Amino acid sequence: MFAGKSEELIRRARRALYAKKRVQVFKPCIDSRYDLASVVTHMGVSHEAQPVLDVAELSANIDPSAEVILIEEAQFFEMSLVALCQDLADRGFEVVVGGLDQDFRREPFGPMPNLMAIADEVVKLRAICMKCGKLASHTYRAIDGKPAHRDDPTVLIGAAESYEARCRQCYELRGQKRTKRS
Repeated sequence: MFAGKSEELIRRARRALYAKKRVQVFKPCIDSRYDLASVVTHMGVSHEAQPVLDVAELSANIDPSAEVILIEEAQFFEMSLVALCQDLADRGFEVVVGGLDQDFRREPFGPMPNLMAIADEVVKLRAICMKCGKLASHTYRAIDGKPAHRDDPTVLIGAAESYEARCRQCYELRGQKRTKRS
């Protein structure tokens, strides 16, 4: 979170549009934080997107005349997104996928690891730790001002009220042992 993933997806969509390419942007319906029918950055920059319930609906709404397919918050889709992205790329579509590679437990999140494995290019953006200012690659979840528990549900839609970018040293999770080097 807060690394610029949505901003980069919007940048790529606009760049393709400047090149006069036919573009489609999709996002999962579950992501209702800022706007149901737009990808929106934490800073309020937005781009129109088609909300879809699942991979089947996404697939059914692909315009055969589109050239670039962009998919936001891919971690919320089921594993069949991997096969769809591979098929689209094999058929000549440019496919751009954005999402979190790890959940708040620092475990692989949804189809993201598999998508990264088959991608022609992977750009891993890092945020700034909201506690110490170092580079951050982890999503810290707070519930009532305290670190989330390991057993909490994986999906909790939210933004700055629930999540912070954290570096490895500042990351916390209740119910998980941390061992430090001596």
